[in-house]
Amino acid sequence: MADKFPPAVCEVQDSKPDGARQGRREQSPSKPPSASRARRPDGQTDRFAPRSGQSPAGEPASGPPGGRPAPHGRQAFAAIDLGTNNCRLLIARPAGEHFVVIDAFSRVVRLGEGLAQTGRLSDAAMDRALGALQICADKLRRRGVHLARSVATEACRRAENGPAFIERVYERTGIRLDIISAKEEARLAVLGCHLLLEAGDGPAMIFDIGGGSTELVLVESMNGQVPRIRDWQSVPWGVVSLTETCGEEPDTATGRAARYARMRQLVRDSLAPFAERIAAALRDEPAGLPLRLLGTSGTVTTLASLHLDLPQYDRRAVDGLIVPAESMRGISSSLADMTPDQRRALPCIGRERSDLVVAGCAILETILDLWPADRLGVADRGIREGILRSLMSAEGAGERTRAALRRIKREGAK
Repeated sequence: MADKFPPAVCEVQDSKPDGARQGRREQSPSKPPSASRARRPDGQTDRFAPRSGQSPAGEPASGPPGGRPAPHGRQAFAAIDLGTNNCRLLIARPAGEHFVVIDAFSRVVRLGEGLAQTGRLSDAAMDRALGALQICADKLRRRGVHLARSVATEACRRAENGPAFIERVYERTGIRLDIISAKEEARLAVLGCHLLLEAGDGPAMIFDIGGGSTELVLVESMNGQVPRIRDWQSVPWGVVSLTETCGEEPDTATGRAARYARMRQLVRDSLAPFAERIAAALRDEPAGLPLRLLGTSGTVTTLASLHLDLPQYDRRAVDGLIVPAESMRGISSSLADMTPDQRRALPCIGRERSDLVVAGCAILETILDLWPADRLGVADRGIREGILRSLMSAEGAGERTRAALRRIKREGAK
């Protein structure tokens, strides 16, 4: 069944170069420890209701005097995405049809480290994630966040002790993580980045190469309209899960090539049913209409940085870039041939990504094999932005409804 998305919320950049990437509009999930909790009917968001005129952190509330809630445009919304490899936070305020980012945070936590072998989250991995989430909780309190949603993805879905970890996070930080399905993960990724699809009508493929899984979504888009989901698939191969499944990286060039070929075959086998399923739908499209591709992940943004030969990562240069597919293939093959030390020495990769980027390259090249395209769109946005748009859209609609009811009430009293 096709999924309809709420109206798109565009993103604008703030000129403040403070490292927090200020200047976007989106929504948020989670709640600080001392906030009184009010769950929405869908159980997916936390509304922050500070007691006695105080902020959740015990500081003076930032809203207007008299205990009245701040207008929708002045309220802060937040989104937390705890993935298999990264923990990311975005806090923003609405600004007309856009949002402005007022704070952001990202840390590599490798929550899924060892999960492929044990089926459990390790103590060290959980401690790393808890440390990052405590920083997120502190930011939520300081920013006086009004509404937030916090999600966990593949690592917590797969881990035997995932639910216990979720409870531990809530007890320690006050953040209630929602373990979302792969379908919801795909939907949020599309909602967060579809504005960067290359202009055109007809089918497009949006994919998100994560740490523990990869989501692919075939969408139908018309210029100026929010895309409709035609089909989607999630496979259990992300940069962490594929790296760990294929074992340690060999010392020889021949061994590295064999390992890379195995990675690509595993991904191809998992994607084959989806490729076959959507082949008929793509054949029905007018001849000569190319399939547009848009990737959102650390893999595609890293490779785009190398394509631009950037001395260091620059989101403004990468987000929304259209790159020749052959360039991305060439960079992928080159990285797979290199030794780990050679990759570490490259700008925009470094030690944190040097061992995982090869798996990302294998996934990307396999996607390009199955769905050839001349160009590839690059998005440095995704689930967090999708969450924020959902929250702000819903809250804005609720605010308009409440305003209409107040107006009707006033008119009836005359």
